[in-house]
Amino acid sequence: MANIVVSGAAGRMGRMIIALVAREPAHRLAGALEADGNDALGKDAGEIAGAGPLGVRIVSDYAILARPDTVTLDFTSAKSSLEHLEIAAARGAAIVVGSTGFTPAMEARAREIGPRTRTVIAPNMSVGVNVLMKIVAEVARTLNDFDAEVIEIHHRTKADAPSGTALALGRAIAEARAVDFGANAVFGREGLTGVRPAENIAVMALRAGDAVGDHTVIFGGQGERLELTHRAQSREALARGALRAAVWLENRPNGLYTMRDVLGL
Repeated sequence: MANIVVSGAAGRMGRMIIALVAREPAHRLAGALEADGNDALGKDAGEIAGAGPLGVRIVSDYAILARPDTVTLDFTSAKSSLEHLEIAAARGAAIVVGSTGFTPAMEARAREIGPRTRTVIAPNMSVGVNVLMKIVAEVARTLNDFDAEVIEIHHRTKADAPSGTALALGRAIAEARAVDFGANAVFGREGLTGVRPAENIAVMALRAGDAVGDHTVIFGGQGERLELTHRAQSREALARGALRAAVWLENRPNGLYTMRDVLGL
């Protein structure tokens, strides 16, 4: 049985995870966290999630929840997740981070402290998306003379763009082709842009309505085009993937892992 702590317990992902934990006897809700000032503080996490009372009150002090026998699932913000990772590493608590929007400096800090405890960091916890990343890398190597572009669409309230998943897909293409993603990434086109350089990898972000998250990778050749698409139909795919990561991580040695490690890809 995994002892789960949910960070961002009153948010959309947090409520989804708590509801799943309440339904599945393989997991136990061991703690629930929200930011100072949140209206849900002090309330039963199960009731906030619509799962009925679970006897776990939502608190704002992560330090009292981060224990070696717990696994934290964190879908908050890059800043909050990094702060929680610091505490988890100091206290030997396992942590799964699904937040996006990390700056290069924040990513470097996460890579530094993540291995001090059991850590999974992934821009997308969906099983399907992580299989897509593996397939995209294989296709990028095979169709190495095809132009590669990434398009994503998310709900209008998503704060960062492009999505972490879209960036990860772009990096997977670049790595497979042994090119520098940072030097060849394109995030928008306008005006007389000229002939497309072969090494470019464009990552385009769309924001509209309540789209959970669609990602399409386009490989364009002469006279043909291959498109690979993953569509998230609900956040449950992300929540289930995160719980799968939590169970996998529970008995692992200290280290910084990805969802590809969790899935054996």
